[in-house]
Amino acid sequence: MRRLNKWQSVVYLVGGVLMVVGAGCFAMLFCQSIAAIVYMVGAVAFVSMQSLQRYDGNMLTVRRLRRIMGFAEVCFVLSGLLMIEQQYGVVRSHLSGVTYDNFVVYTYNKWVVLLLVAALLEMYTMHRISSELKDEK
Repeated sequence: MRRLNKWQSVVYLVGGVLMVVGAGCFAMLFCQSIAAIVYMVGAVAFVSMQSLQRYDGNMLTVRRLRRIMGFAEVCFVLSGLLMIEQQYGVVRSHLSGVTYDNFVVYTYNKWVVLLLVAALLEMYTMHRISSELKDEK
């Protein structure tokens, strides 16, 4: 795995902290309008720095795990977008009638599911990648 430099590691860490703070505040109904933005900024920072960590080896297992990690990154960003939609109603304000009702049913608080899926996949892949790279040496 390609290592991040000092500043990239700081952005990666700060992005992870902002994600935790934003998701926690949003879930606890504390300043949700700010918490959604904080989470999204953290998710973008975290995902962008994580995508810079490339694997240049030829182990198929690690390559597969990196693809799974890419799916988790997409889930992190989508959960942030759903948080923003729930708080600000950007798309919801343009809908009416049955479409509005269906949209609310299918999106309201679904950011939690995406965040849970992303976090579980992230923990699994990080653990497996580290053990696979240890075995490679």
